[in-house]
Amino acid sequence: MPERPEFWGVPVWGPAVLYTLLGLSSLYMLARLAMAGRMWWQIGRPLMRWDHPLHRLGLLVKVYFGQGKVIMQPYPGIMHLAIFSSMVIFFVGTALATINSHFVPILTGSAYLVYKLVLDLFILVFFVGAGMAAYRRYIVKPERLTRTPRFSITLILLSLIVLLGLFIESFRLAIDQPSWAVWSPFGWGVARLWIALGLTETVLNSAHLAAYALHILAIIFLFVTMPTSTLLHVATTALNIFCAQIDRPVGQLAPAPLNTKGETIYAASVRGLTWKQLLEGDTCTECGRCQDVCPAYAAGRPLSPKKLILGIRDAFHAEQATVLKDLRPEIKPLVGGWISDETLWACTTCGACVQACPVMIEHVDTIVELRRYLVSESRVDEMLQNVLTNLGRYGNSFGQSEMARSKWAQPFQPKIKDARKEEVEHLWYVGDYASFNPIVAEATRLTAEVFEKAGLNFGILYEGERNAGNDIRRVGEEGLFEILVEKNSAVLGKAQFKSIVTTDPHTLNALKNEYPKDVINGRPVLHYTELLDQFITSGQLK
Repeated sequence: MPERPEFWGVPVWGPAVLYTLLGLSSLYMLARLAMAGRMWWQIGRPLMRWDHPLHRLGLLVKVYFGQGKVIMQPYPGIMHLAIFSSMVIFFVGTALATINSHFVPILTGSAYLVYKLVLDLFILVFFVGAGMAAYRRYIVKPERLTRTPRFSITLILLSLIVLLGLFIESFRLAIDQPSWAVWSPFGWGVARLWIALGLTETVLNSAHLAAYALHILAIIFLFVTMPTSTLLHVATTALNIFCAQIDRPVGQLAPAPLNTKGETIYAASVRGLTWKQLLEGDTCTECGRCQDVCPAYAAGRPLSPKKLILGIRDAFHAEQATVLKDLRPEIKPLVGGWISDETLWACTTCGACVQACPVMIEHVDTIVELRRYLVSESRVDEMLQNVLTNLGRYGNSFGQSEMARSKWAQPFQPKIKDARKEEVEHLWYVGDYASFNPIVAEATRLTAEVFEKAGLNFGILYEGERNAGNDIRRVGEEGLFEILVEKNSAVLGKAQFKSIVTTDPHTLNALKNEYPKDVINGRPVLHYTELLDQFITSGQLK
């Protein structure tokens, strides 16, 4: 039961040429991928992302092979899963056939029949996926998809390879007509068509050989073009998922990078980004899921997370060209050129794009890193600059006196405890808007009444509290964030409490995920809704 043609009447050098070209194209593809990897590493900053290898392998199995994030959207998820799983099955099937033909006969008896049936069924699975892809791209035409000929060429090429594989099988079955042919239902169905047409064995042999040669040539073309086609993401996605961030909470930002002298490294060009961020540019599948969930894009702001990542990709490729040609021409700057200032400031850093991305690109870290460069260059608008000035001078974004922070608490008798002076069970970190904004301050007073009604032993820091710095860090003002952390940590270090509670989710994230561990010292940081839920569940609050 051979899985390859016998090349009837063809000179021996014929198949040798085909297999030589196939081998050379494979080596060329691997060499181009290795060159891409060398460029990421050579141009980008170092970053260690290969710790906890077993954990990372598990993530690779779940997200890459299991298509765990792709399938979160039903139609494109099923479409991509059908195409991807088919390609995996065909690759494994080819490997098994090669082992069976040249090394160890493992496909015998019932194992061979199951092997043929699985391969044949996945031909149907592939064409279902390919049909869904064609319908979506050429009929539905969702706005978020990138429309370039590259996607069409890839779809046509994969379909041609699979179709030729079906024809190869059908010609062979039409010639041999084995008793097990029904285990290859689609191949046998097409074979019966050739038989019904009355094709002679000579014609079938020639057709079989031609289909096989075209099949190999199509695969060779696939290998040669893969490093510059949309199929590049097949390789880069696996690497990007394996090297994803796995050891920090979703709301936590990567710290500002420092050089050996302890100075902040700013991403003035792609050389200020890490090799992982450059890899992400080549990993992006241009599916637009990030764009669909981006609130800034939905509001008409000049931000598409997809286009931002593609801008980094294009800037990297321009830089890569100068490295390979050993030239240093004047090139467009990364920030202000490939990516506009307005695009970066439009981001709300909500992280929806990161959650939606099926290949685990980390957009927010990159955006904040580019913002740090803008702040270092004073490329911020007047309103933001005023806010930063207020925070640096007064410790709050409203520019109010520190003594006015607890004005909302004046009506309470007895006075709300000062957590700096007496021990409390819960330290209420109030936050700027809850303290200074007149509308929000009313809700703050009502919350305090609920706390008192529940018999909560709580206190506040009064004028000792400053902005927790969550949004300041996301603006890109890392230095001011560190100043705020230092001052708040000093106050918290002197207070005696068992947990922190806050009504502000931004403060919650900063204290819980971004403050030094020795400041929080293992004590829980709770949103007030979590605390109230505990009271209601226990019956302490009706």
